Amino acid sequence: MTTTVPPRRAWATLGVLALAAFAFVTTELLPIGLLTVMAPDLGRSRSEIGALVSGYAVVVVLASVPLTRLTRSVPRRQLLSGTLVLFAAANAVGAAAPSYAVLAGSRLATALAQALFWSVVSPAVSGLFPVAVRGRVVALFSTGAALAPVLGVPLATWIGQQAGWRTAFGVVAGLALLTAAAAAALIPDYHPDDGGAARGTAPSRRHLTVLLAVTAIGITGFLTLNTYVTPFLLDVSGFGTAALAPLLFVSGAAGVAGTVAVARTLDGHPIGSLLVPLGAGTLALLSLAQLGARPAVAVLGLAVIGAAYASFATAVQHRMLQVAPGSTDIASAGVSTAFNVGIAAGSLVGGLMLPVWGAQSLALTGAVLTLAALGLMAATRR
Repeated sequence: MTTTVPPRRAWATLGVLALAAFAFVTTELLPIGLLTVMAPDLGRSRSEIGALVSGYAVVVVLASVPLTRLTRSVPRRQLLSGTLVLFAAANAVGAAAPSYAVLAGSRLATALAQALFWSVVSPAVSGLFPVAVRGRVVALFSTGAALAPVLGVPLATWIGQQAGWRTAFGVVAGLALLTAAAAAALIPDYHPDDGGAARGTAPSRRHLTVLLAVTAIGITGFLTLNTYVTPFLLDVSGFGTAALAPLLFVSGAAGVAGTVAVARTLDGHPIGSLLVPLGAGTLALLSLAQLGARPAVAVLGLAVIGAAYASFATAVQHRMLQVAPGSTDIASAGVSTAFNVGIAAGSLVGGLMLPVWGAQSLALTGAVLTLAALGLMAATRR
Protein backbone atom coordinates (compact mmCIF):
# COMPACT_ATOMS: atom_id res chain seq x y z
CA MET A 1 0.00 0.00 0.00
CA THR A 2 0.99 3.65 -0.26
CA THR A 3 0.13 6.62 1.88
CA THR A 4 -2.95 8.17 0.24
CA VAL A 5 -1.76 11.43 -1.30
CA PRO A 6 -2.98 13.21 -4.45
CA PRO A 7 -0.45 12.65 -7.27
CA ARG A 8 0.37 16.35 -7.64
CA ARG A 9 1.15 16.64 -3.94
CA ALA A 10 3.28 13.50 -4.06
CA TRP A 11 5.35 14.83 -6.98
CA ALA A 12 5.68 18.25 -5.31
CA THR A 13 6.91 16.56 -2.13
CA LEU A 14 9.44 14.60 -4.19
CA GLY A 15 10.72 17.85 -5.72
CA VAL A 16 11.06 19.59 -2.35
CA LEU A 17 12.93 16.69 -0.76
CA ALA A 18 15.22 16.39 -3.80
CA LEU A 19 16.01 20.09 -3.33
CA ALA A 20 16.76 19.41 0.33
CA ALA A 21 19.15 16.61 -0.71
CA PHE A 22 20.81 19.08 -3.09
CA ALA A 23 21.31 21.50 -0.19
CA PHE A 24 22.68 18.83 2.16
CA VAL A 25 25.30 17.57 -0.30
CA THR A 26 26.27 21.13 -1.23
CA THR A 27 26.83 21.97 2.43
CA GLU A 28 28.80 18.79 3.08
CA LEU A 29 31.27 19.60 0.29
CA LEU A 30 31.28 23.38 0.63
CA PRO A 31 34.50 23.70 2.71
CA ILE A 32 36.39 21.97 -0.13
CA GLY A 33 35.43 24.66 -2.62
CA LEU A 34 36.00 27.50 -0.14
CA LEU A 35 39.09 26.06 1.55
CA THR A 36 41.47 28.77 0.35
CA VAL A 37 39.04 31.49 1.42
CA MET A 38 38.07 30.10 4.82
CA ALA A 39 41.55 29.15 6.04
CA PRO A 40 43.08 32.66 6.15
CA ASP A 41 39.88 34.28 7.43
CA LEU A 42 39.71 31.90 10.40
CA GLY A 43 43.47 31.77 10.89
CA ARG A 44 43.59 28.02 10.37
CA SER A 45 45.51 25.68 8.07
CA ARG A 46 43.97 24.20 4.97
CA SER A 47 44.10 20.74 6.52
CA GLU A 48 42.06 21.98 9.47
CA ILE A 49 39.41 23.32 7.12
CA GLY A 50 39.50 20.01 5.24
CA ALA A 51 38.87 18.23 8.54
CA LEU A 52 35.43 19.87 8.56
CA VAL A 53 34.54 17.51 5.69
CA SER A 54 36.14 14.30 6.97
CA GLY A 55 34.81 14.90 10.48
CA TYR A 56 31.36 15.41 8.99
CA ALA A 57 31.41 11.92 7.48
CA VAL A 58 32.52 10.37 10.78
CA VAL A 59 29.57 11.99 12.60
CA VAL A 60 27.15 10.61 10.00
CA VAL A 61 28.60 7.11 10.44
CA LEU A 62 28.24 7.21 14.21
CA ALA A 63 24.88 8.96 14.43
CA SER A 64 22.69 7.51 11.64
CA VAL A 65 21.37 4.36 13.34
CA PRO A 66 21.07 5.74 16.91
CA LEU A 67 19.21 8.87 15.78
CA THR A 68 16.87 6.82 13.59
CA ARG A 69 16.03 4.52 16.50
CA LEU A 70 15.41 7.47 18.81
CA THR A 71 12.98 9.10 16.38
CA ARG A 72 11.10 5.97 15.28
CA SER A 73 7.79 7.22 16.67
CA VAL A 74 7.95 10.78 15.34
CA PRO A 75 5.53 11.48 12.43
CA ARG A 76 7.35 12.04 9.15
CA ARG A 77 6.13 15.60 8.59
CA GLN A 78 7.41 16.84 11.95
CA LEU A 79 10.62 14.83 11.72
CA LEU A 80 11.70 15.91 8.23
CA SER A 81 10.62 19.54 8.55
CA GLY A 82 12.23 19.77 12.00
CA THR A 83 15.44 18.23 10.65
CA LEU A 84 15.51 20.84 7.88
CA VAL A 85 14.97 23.65 10.43
CA LEU A 86 17.97 22.33 12.41
CA PHE A 87 19.94 22.18 9.15
CA ALA A 88 19.06 25.82 8.37
CA ALA A 89 19.89 27.01 11.89
CA ALA A 90 23.25 25.19 11.92
CA ASN A 91 24.25 26.79 8.63
CA ALA A 92 23.18 30.20 9.90
CA VAL A 93 25.35 29.73 13.00
CA GLY A 94 28.21 28.64 10.75
CA ALA A 95 27.79 31.77 8.63
CA ALA A 96 28.10 33.96 11.72
CA ALA A 97 30.75 31.85 13.50
CA PRO A 98 33.34 34.07 15.20
CA SER A 99 35.85 31.22 15.50
CA TYR A 100 36.85 27.87 14.10
CA ALA A 101 35.48 26.13 17.20
CA VAL A 102 32.00 27.59 16.70
CA LEU A 103 32.11 26.69 13.01
CA ALA A 104 33.11 23.12 13.87
CA GLY A 105 30.20 22.94 16.32
CA SER A 106 27.79 24.12 13.64
CA ARG A 107 29.15 21.47 11.27
CA LEU A 108 28.53 18.85 13.97
CA ALA A 109 24.88 19.91 14.19
CA THR A 110 24.60 19.93 10.39
CA ALA A 111 26.06 16.41 10.20
CA LEU A 112 23.55 15.17 12.80
CA ALA A 113 20.72 16.65 10.71
CA GLN A 114 22.11 15.00 7.58
CA ALA A 115 22.47 11.63 9.33
CA LEU A 116 18.79 11.67 10.26
CA PHE A 117 17.60 13.11 6.93
CA TRP A 118 19.27 10.45 4.78
CA SER A 119 18.08 7.68 7.09
CA VAL A 120 14.37 8.47 6.76
CA VAL A 121 13.89 10.41 3.53
CA SER A 122 14.02 7.53 1.03
CA PRO A 123 11.24 5.49 2.68
CA ALA A 124 9.23 8.66 3.31
CA VAL A 125 9.24 9.86 -0.29
CA SER A 126 8.99 6.40 -1.88
CA GLY A 127 5.95 5.51 0.20
CA LEU A 128 3.94 8.22 -1.55
CA PHE A 129 4.06 6.27 -4.83
CA PRO A 130 3.00 2.80 -6.05
CA VAL A 131 5.59 0.02 -5.72
CA ALA A 132 5.80 -0.38 -9.51
CA VAL A 133 7.33 3.09 -10.01
CA ARG A 134 9.49 3.42 -6.90
CA GLY A 135 12.70 2.83 -8.82
CA ARG A 136 11.97 5.85 -10.97
CA VAL A 137 11.03 7.86 -7.87
CA VAL A 138 14.28 6.97 -6.08
CA ALA A 139 16.28 7.95 -9.17
CA LEU A 140 14.49 11.28 -9.54
CA PHE A 141 15.06 12.03 -5.86
CA SER A 142 18.74 11.10 -6.22
CA THR A 143 19.11 13.61 -9.03
CA GLY A 144 19.03 16.35 -6.40
CA ALA A 145 22.11 14.92 -4.70
CA ALA A 146 23.82 14.28 -8.05
CA LEU A 147 23.34 17.90 -9.12
CA ALA A 148 25.01 19.28 -5.99
CA PRO A 149 28.65 18.75 -7.10
CA VAL A 150 27.79 20.05 -10.60
CA LEU A 151 25.75 23.12 -9.71
CA GLY A 152 25.54 23.60 -5.95
CA VAL A 153 29.21 23.51 -4.95
CA PRO A 154 30.49 25.60 -7.92
CA LEU A 155 27.74 28.19 -7.42
CA ALA A 156 28.26 28.39 -3.65
CA THR A 157 32.03 28.55 -4.20
CA TRP A 158 31.57 31.46 -6.63
CA ILE A 159 29.31 33.26 -4.12
CA GLY A 160 31.90 32.69 -1.41
CA GLN A 161 34.70 34.06 -3.59
CA GLN A 162 32.69 37.14 -4.54
CA ALA A 163 30.94 37.96 -1.26
CA GLY A 164 32.79 35.92 1.36
CA TRP A 165 32.40 32.34 2.57
CA ARG A 166 29.91 33.41 5.23
CA THR A 167 27.52 34.61 2.56
CA ALA A 168 27.67 31.20 0.87
CA PHE A 169 26.73 29.47 4.13
CA GLY A 170 23.95 32.02 4.64
CA VAL A 171 22.50 31.31 1.19
CA VAL A 172 22.40 27.57 1.95
CA ALA A 173 20.70 28.35 5.29
CA GLY A 174 18.03 30.33 3.44
CA LEU A 175 17.47 27.51 0.97
CA ALA A 176 17.17 25.03 3.84
CA LEU A 177 14.58 27.21 5.57
CA LEU A 178 12.49 27.40 2.39
CA THR A 179 12.56 23.62 1.98
CA ALA A 180 11.62 23.19 5.65
CA ALA A 181 8.53 25.37 5.16
CA ALA A 182 7.57 23.51 1.97
CA ALA A 183 8.12 20.12 3.63
CA ALA A 184 5.87 21.12 6.54
CA ALA A 185 3.14 22.05 4.09
CA LEU A 186 3.42 19.05 1.75
CA ILE A 187 4.51 15.93 3.65
CA PRO A 188 1.50 13.94 4.91
CA ASP A 189 1.12 13.73 8.67
CA TYR A 190 1.44 9.99 9.35
CA HIS A 191 3.18 7.66 11.78
CA PRO A 192 6.29 5.96 10.31
CA ASP A 193 4.70 2.49 10.54
CA ASP A 194 1.75 3.66 8.44
CA GLY A 195 3.83 4.75 5.47
CA GLY A 196 3.66 2.86 2.19
CA ALA A 197 7.38 2.06 2.27
CA ALA A 198 7.67 1.35 5.99
CA ARG A 199 8.60 -2.30 5.29
CA GLY A 200 10.58 -4.00 2.54
CA THR A 201 8.61 -5.52 -0.34
CA ALA A 202 10.81 -8.67 -0.34
CA PRO A 203 12.32 -8.71 3.16
CA SER A 204 15.54 -10.66 3.66
CA ARG A 205 18.08 -10.08 6.41
CA ARG A 206 20.73 -11.98 4.45
CA HIS A 207 20.25 -9.88 1.33
CA LEU A 208 20.35 -6.65 3.33
CA THR A 209 23.59 -7.75 5.02
CA VAL A 210 25.13 -8.48 1.63
CA LEU A 211 23.89 -5.14 0.27
CA LEU A 212 25.53 -3.27 3.15
CA ALA A 213 28.83 -5.11 2.58
CA VAL A 214 28.70 -4.50 -1.18
CA THR A 215 27.97 -0.83 -0.54
CA ALA A 216 30.85 -0.31 1.88
CA ILE A 217 33.36 -2.19 -0.34
CA GLY A 218 32.18 -0.61 -3.59
CA ILE A 219 32.13 2.96 -2.25
CA THR A 220 35.60 2.43 -0.75
CA GLY A 221 36.79 1.41 -4.21
CA PHE A 222 35.30 4.44 -5.94
CA LEU A 223 36.49 6.89 -3.27
CA THR A 224 40.04 5.54 -3.14
CA LEU A 225 40.57 7.28 -6.47
CA ASN A 226 37.83 9.94 -6.40
CA THR A 227 39.12 11.55 -3.21
CA TYR A 228 42.49 12.12 -4.87
CA VAL A 229 41.40 12.49 -8.49
CA THR A 230 43.02 15.94 -8.72
CA PRO A 231 46.60 14.69 -8.20
CA PHE A 232 45.85 11.81 -10.59
CA LEU A 233 44.80 14.22 -13.35
CA LEU A 234 47.79 16.47 -12.71
CA ASP A 235 50.55 13.94 -12.08
CA VAL A 236 49.48 10.96 -14.20
CA SER A 237 47.36 12.38 -17.02
CA GLY A 238 49.43 15.54 -17.37
CA PHE A 239 46.59 18.07 -17.31
CA GLY A 240 47.23 21.63 -16.18
CA THR A 241 45.44 23.21 -13.25
CA ALA A 242 43.21 25.23 -15.61
CA ALA A 243 41.67 21.97 -16.88
CA LEU A 244 40.64 20.69 -13.45
CA ALA A 245 37.34 22.55 -13.15
CA PRO A 246 36.05 21.44 -16.59
CA LEU A 247 37.17 17.86 -15.91
CA LEU A 248 35.40 17.75 -12.55
CA PHE A 249 32.31 19.18 -14.24
CA VAL A 250 32.46 16.30 -16.74
CA SER A 251 32.50 13.83 -13.85
CA GLY A 252 29.60 15.53 -12.12
CA ALA A 253 27.52 15.82 -15.28
CA ALA A 254 28.12 12.14 -15.99
CA GLY A 255 26.84 11.40 -12.48
CA VAL A 256 23.58 13.19 -13.25
CA ALA A 257 23.31 11.28 -16.54
CA GLY A 258 23.95 7.98 -14.75
CA THR A 259 21.23 8.72 -12.21
CA VAL A 260 18.72 9.52 -14.95
CA ALA A 261 19.71 6.42 -16.97
CA VAL A 262 19.36 3.96 -14.08
CA ALA A 263 15.80 5.19 -13.51
CA ARG A 264 14.79 3.14 -16.57
CA THR A 265 16.10 -0.15 -15.17
CA LEU A 266 15.57 -0.09 -11.41
CA ASP A 267 11.98 -1.32 -11.30
CA GLY A 268 12.51 -4.15 -13.80
CA HIS A 269 16.12 -5.16 -13.03
CA PRO A 270 17.06 -4.10 -9.47
CA ILE A 271 20.09 -6.42 -9.13
CA GLY A 272 21.33 -5.80 -12.66
CA SER A 273 21.16 -2.08 -11.86
CA LEU A 274 23.75 -2.76 -9.15
CA LEU A 275 25.97 -5.09 -11.18
CA VAL A 276 26.29 -2.91 -14.29
CA PRO A 277 27.63 0.21 -12.47
CA LEU A 278 30.08 -1.91 -10.49
CA GLY A 279 31.27 -3.59 -13.69
CA ALA A 280 31.57 -0.32 -15.60
CA GLY A 281 33.37 1.32 -12.68
CA THR A 282 35.83 -1.58 -12.44
CA LEU A 283 36.65 -1.41 -16.16
CA ALA A 284 37.07 2.37 -16.00
CA LEU A 285 39.37 2.16 -12.98
CA LEU A 286 41.46 -0.55 -14.65
CA SER A 287 41.75 1.56 -17.81
CA LEU A 288 42.99 4.50 -15.74
CA ALA A 289 45.48 2.26 -13.93
CA GLN A 290 46.93 1.08 -17.26
CA LEU A 291 46.32 3.98 -19.65
CA GLY A 292 45.63 6.95 -17.39
CA ALA A 293 48.60 8.86 -18.85
CA ARG A 294 46.62 9.30 -22.08
CA PRO A 295 44.37 12.38 -21.72
CA ALA A 296 41.53 10.97 -23.84
CA VAL A 297 41.42 7.78 -21.75
CA ALA A 298 41.51 9.85 -18.56
CA VAL A 299 38.52 11.97 -19.61
CA LEU A 300 36.49 8.94 -20.70
CA GLY A 301 37.39 7.00 -17.55
CA LEU A 302 36.49 9.96 -15.35
CA ALA A 303 33.07 10.24 -17.01
CA VAL A 304 32.33 6.51 -16.71
CA ILE A 305 33.33 6.48 -13.04
CA GLY A 306 31.11 9.50 -12.36
CA ALA A 307 28.12 7.81 -14.02
CA ALA A 308 28.82 4.45 -12.37
CA TYR A 309 29.18 5.89 -8.87
CA ALA A 310 25.93 7.87 -9.05
CA SER A 311 23.87 5.06 -10.58
CA PHE A 312 25.26 2.54 -8.08
CA ALA A 313 24.32 4.81 -5.17
CA THR A 314 20.79 5.16 -6.52
CA ALA A 315 20.42 1.40 -7.09
CA VAL A 316 21.52 0.70 -3.51
CA GLN A 317 18.75 2.93 -2.13
CA HIS A 318 16.15 1.17 -4.26
CA ARG A 319 17.36 -2.32 -3.37
CA MET A 320 17.22 -1.40 0.32
CA LEU A 321 13.49 -0.62 -0.03
CA GLN A 322 13.00 -4.17 -1.29
CA VAL A 323 15.09 -6.29 1.11
CA ALA A 324 14.74 -4.39 4.42
CA PRO A 325 13.78 -7.17 6.88
CA GLY A 326 12.09 -4.78 9.30
CA SER A 327 11.78 -1.00 9.34
CA THR A 328 13.06 0.60 6.14
CA ASP A 329 14.13 3.60 8.24
CA ILE A 330 16.59 1.43 10.17
CA ALA A 331 17.75 -0.27 6.97
CA SER A 332 18.21 3.13 5.34
CA ALA A 333 20.28 4.26 8.32
CA GLY A 334 22.42 1.17 7.82
CA VAL A 335 22.92 2.04 4.14
CA SER A 336 23.87 5.61 5.08
CA THR A 337 26.40 4.25 7.57
CA ALA A 338 27.85 1.86 4.97
CA PHE A 339 28.20 4.70 2.47
CA ASN A 340 30.04 6.92 4.89
CA VAL A 341 32.26 4.04 6.04
CA GLY A 342 33.20 3.65 2.37
CA ILE A 343 33.83 7.38 1.98
CA ALA A 344 36.06 7.51 5.06
CA ALA A 345 37.85 4.24 4.22
CA GLY A 346 38.48 5.29 0.61
CA SER A 347 39.94 8.59 1.77
CA LEU A 348 42.14 6.79 4.32
CA VAL A 349 43.37 4.10 1.92
CA GLY A 350 44.09 6.62 -0.81
CA GLY A 351 45.82 8.98 1.61
CA LEU A 352 48.13 6.20 2.83
CA MET A 353 48.97 4.95 -0.66
CA LEU A 354 49.40 8.24 -2.52
CA PRO A 355 52.75 9.36 -1.05
CA VAL A 356 54.23 5.86 -1.26
CA TRP A 357 53.06 4.40 -4.59
CA GLY A 358 51.69 7.43 -6.41
CA ALA A 359 48.29 8.34 -7.84
CA GLN A 360 48.18 5.59 -10.48
CA SER A 361 48.14 2.89 -7.79
CA LEU A 362 44.88 4.33 -6.46
CA ALA A 363 43.02 3.41 -9.65
CA LEU A 364 44.23 -0.21 -9.50
CA THR A 365 43.34 -0.53 -5.80
CA GLY A 366 39.91 0.98 -6.46
CA ALA A 367 39.35 -1.52 -9.28
CA VAL A 368 40.21 -4.46 -7.04
CA LEU A 369 37.68 -3.27 -4.45
CA THR A 370 34.84 -2.60 -6.91
CA LEU A 371 35.52 -6.00 -8.50
CA ALA A 372 35.23 -7.61 -5.06
CA ALA A 373 31.89 -5.85 -4.54
CA LEU A 374 30.76 -7.00 -7.99
CA GLY A 375 31.71 -10.61 -7.24
CA LEU A 376 29.87 -10.59 -3.91
CA MET A 377 26.72 -9.15 -5.49
CA ALA A 378 26.86 -11.60 -8.39
CA ALA A 379 27.28 -14.55 -6.01
CA THR A 380 24.21 -13.42 -4.09
CA ARG A 381 22.22 -13.23 -7.31
CA ARG A 382 23.08 -16.83 -8.14
